[in-house]
Amino acid sequence: MIWHLIAAIFAGLGAAGLGQLLRLASGKRLPRWLVPVCAGLGMLGYQIHTEYRWFDHKRAQLPETAQVVQVEYDAMFWRPWTYLFPMATAFSVVDAQSLVAQEGDEGRRVEFLLYRFEKQVQDRVSHQAWLMNCATRETLPLEGESRRPRVEAMRRLSEQAPLYRAICHDDQAAP
Repeated sequence: MIWHLIAAIFAGLGAAGLGQLLRLASGKRLPRWLVPVCAGLGMLGYQIHTEYRWFDHKRAQLPETAQVVQVEYDAMFWRPWTYLFPMATAFSVVDAQSLVAQEGDEGRRVEFLLYRFEKQVQDRVSHQAWLMNCATRETLPLEGESRRPRVEAMRRLSEQAPLYRAICHDDQAAP
């Protein structure tokens, strides 16, 4: 976080320098307030660029076996530009290495970990164990070390749901 502050300060200084160069090139006909306005715009531009690149940056850090299954975009009133271009604030990932498939009477069941990344002042990562029945597209969370299913939280996914396709669709294609 300290590096982002330092980078924002240098972006502001660089933009202020450009403002000063413009002022000198015009023979000082441009107003003096142009320099601090350029500095502020430079820092704001850096911050906006960093916030919009957060999702791509985090996704690039994931292993090749990880697949993004959900992205949440949000608009915030203190960032009015996000109403035109919503910003990614959270996403969920399934890692193919964490899949544990079991064949049973009811069809294929897959236990997996669902990771959730949230953009906050300090990025937050949480994970939850889940169980999915590929035949019925039902999924439910597993609690604790004993992996006790929470049946009251069961939900059914559509065939087009990215989570279902990541967990079951690719597995069914394999022999």
